[in-house]
Amino acid sequence: MRLLRNMTAAIVLAALALTLVLLLYAMVRDRPQDLPWTELDLGQPVGLFTGRKLAALTDDFPACRKALDKAGVRYTALAPLSEQGGQCGYEDAVRFRAGGARRIGFAPSDLGVSCPVAAALAVWEWEVVQPAAQRHFGQKVAEIEHFGSYNCRRMYNREGASWSEHATADAVDVAAFRLADGTRVTLVGDWEGKGSKARFLKDVRDGACRVFSTVLSPDYNAAHRDHFHLDQAERMWRVCR
Repeated sequence: MRLLRNMTAAIVLAALALTLVLLLYAMVRDRPQDLPWTELDLGQPVGLFTGRKLAALTDDFPACRKALDKAGVRYTALAPLSEQGGQCGYEDAVRFRAGGARRIGFAPSDLGVSCPVAAALAVWEWEVVQPAAQRHFGQKVAEIEHFGSYNCRRMYNREGASWSEHATADAVDVAAFRLADGTRVTLVGDWEGKGSKARFLKDVRDGACRVFSTVLSPDYNAAHRDHFHLDQAERMWRVCR
């Protein structure tokens, strides 16, 4: 019994110490999102728990919409969809509208994604994509070209494989970026090398890993040679390749 009490006391002390460390860390950096118990604020700098909080929105459409509203993101909620006996579809999909806090457009323009993916895309724009574009090109990104989101299919279209995150609109494939002056930066043409375009693509990939559950790039395999796969799979671990 004494050993058990000592172990319990040690665990409690360790938990208190960890909490104190997190509090001090968040205070020093002035980033509320470094703390697991603070409310998600899409307008705050990315913190230690931003990615986890974004993924958790998968189970809470009202909270996700509240976060978008608070951040000034304009959107339209899409009608629920169910296919393949419920294996495919969504109940929390949205489509960005013009104006509001977001500035980057999408091509094609009718992109519909799950709300958690939309929230992550907004944070990615503000905290990663635009700062990286300013660093490398001295101008902003005007448009993101994509291969779409919702697609009722299994992974790699293989029969018997697990259902893709695309089957629930919890993923989006990004192919290229168009800068304000019309310059295009593409995954298929600019990933390799050491120039500004390649450095920009590496930076936005690395930054995406902080707000999405899964980020797959040309470094992963040939199937992703021409796009980033970004998703908000709800799981305890994150994948960044």
